[in-house]
Amino acid sequence: MSLALEELAFTREKVYTYDDYRQLPEGAPYQLIGGELVLTPAPTSYHQIISSRLEFKMMDHVTANDLGIVLDAPIDVYLEKTETYQPDILFISRERLNIVKQEKIEGAPDLVVEILSPSTAYYDLRKKYRLYEKHGVREYWIVDPEEKSIQVFTLDKGKFKLDQEVAKEGLLRSRVIEGLTIDAADIFTNPVVTP
Repeated sequence: MSLALEELAFTREKVYTYDDYRQLPEGAPYQLIGGELVLTPAPTSYHQIISSRLEFKMMDHVTANDLGIVLDAPIDVYLEKTETYQPDILFISRERLNIVKQEKIEGAPDLVVEILSPSTAYYDLRKKYRLYEKHGVREYWIVDPEEKSIQVFTLDKGKFKLDQEVAKEGLLRSRVIEGLTIDAADIFTNPVVTP
C-alpha cells in the first residue's frame, strides 16, 4: 500500500531509504539522491526530442548487434540504500543482464546518459556523477541541450576522466558499446522546437 506524499513529511532531518522510496505512488516524479526525495518534473519537449534521437541510435545499433539492452526513464537504478536514480538513457551489456530485475536495475549500468535540465543539472554534474563513478559505470554521457554539447567520461582506475567532448557537431565513439558512433549534428539539428 502506497503512502500519500503528504505522509512522507519531506524534511531535511529524515534520511530516506529505498524502502521509503518504494512507498511512493507509481509514477511519482522523484529520485532518491543522497537520502533525499528529489522532485524531478517532466522534461521539456526539446529534452525529449534529444533523448529519443539519441536512444533510437543507441537502441538500433545495440539491437542489430545483439550487444545488450538500452532502456530509458523512468526506470529505477538502485545503487545504495539511499541512492536510486532514473537516468535518461542507460545501456547494459549482454553479459551483465542479470542486474535487470522486475522492479529495478540492481547495480551500475555499463553506460549512463543524463540530459541536463535546470531542475536536475546540479545532481547530474555532482552527486550522481560521484555515485556513478563509485559504483563502476564504465561510461557517463552528459548532454547539455542549452550548449548543444555532449561530454563523454570513461572510467579509468576507478575515476571518471573526460574522454571526448563535442558541441553542435562532431563524432563521438562509445568505448563501451562496440562500434557505436554518434554524430552530434543528428542529435541537435532541426529540433522541431527551440530550447
